[in-house]
Amino acid sequence: MVLRKYLAGEGLRWFRLALQLQGSVVPAVLPRAFICGLAGVLVSVLYKLGLPLALSSLVAFVPNIVLGLMLVFRTNTAYERFWEGRKAWGSVVNDVRNLARLIWVAIEEKQPGDREEKIQTLYLLPAFAMAMKQHLRQEPLLDEIQPLLSPEQLQRLQSLNHPPLQIAFWIGDYLQRQYQKGRVEVYQLTIMVERLNSMVDALGACERILMTPMPMAYALHLKQLLLLYCLSLPFQMVEGLGWMTGPIVGWLSFMLFGVEEIGIEIENPFGRDPNDLPLDNICNKMEHNIADLINST
Repeated sequence: MVLRKYLAGEGLRWFRLALQLQGSVVPAVLPRAFICGLAGVLVSVLYKLGLPLALSSLVAFVPNIVLGLMLVFRTNTAYERFWEGRKAWGSVVNDVRNLARLIWVAIEEKQPGDREEKIQTLYLLPAFAMAMKQHLRQEPLLDEIQPLLSPEQLQRLQSLNHPPLQIAFWIGDYLQRQYQKGRVEVYQLTIMVERLNSMVDALGACERILMTPMPMAYALHLKQLLLLYCLSLPFQMVEGLGWMTGPIVGWLSFMLFGVEEIGIEIENPFGRDPNDLPLDNICNKMEHNIADLINST
């Protein structure tokens, strides 16, 4: 009974995830591992023909340590970039919610058009996030942002190199005008501007991640060392494994290349890869939060 529940529930889900190809690095890594496995088969054949190709495993002792340390450093550095990007976007979500709440509650509506202007400004907050997402992806603005902006604003953004900053300027300009009209107190304005500045700071943090790639010399050296190590594995194993050298070398190469490929995928977390941050969902969630706030009593 317990085994049946396990296989029908969490256990079956674990096996499905373990065998899932979507979102994994298997498609990218498999060709390299296959080539290394073929090299192992070739060395096995030559060894059986009598060529003295076997090497002592002690020869690879130091490369084992160096390669392990480099892979660990590569993966940790990539995940640190991924996590820093996620924290920056989490900060944007919190700042958008707080700033929207302050604008909706604190700014007084004294004239008929004040409410419409306030709503238009509230929708600039998720528009900032969507423009930030496209800016980090180095892509033009998508149609999803059109309902949040006026035609004049949309036309203005399409001619700029940095749309998120322009949206932040519009939000700040609205807050300043409301203060000059006496619709908001100075301490409330200060808190709102701080939230807006925090959004721009998060944008700068994401740009820092984007504009600081892994040093090319390090990336190249790691790839070269990894390739040389995997191609040298058959010479270390052929004496003890014989005809099993090819499959074992392919399997070990698959593990090593997979660790490196994971680091490559997550070092830029703002793209559209399966392992990148779900920025589309985050932006849509912010837009829904603003709509719920406006529709609330």
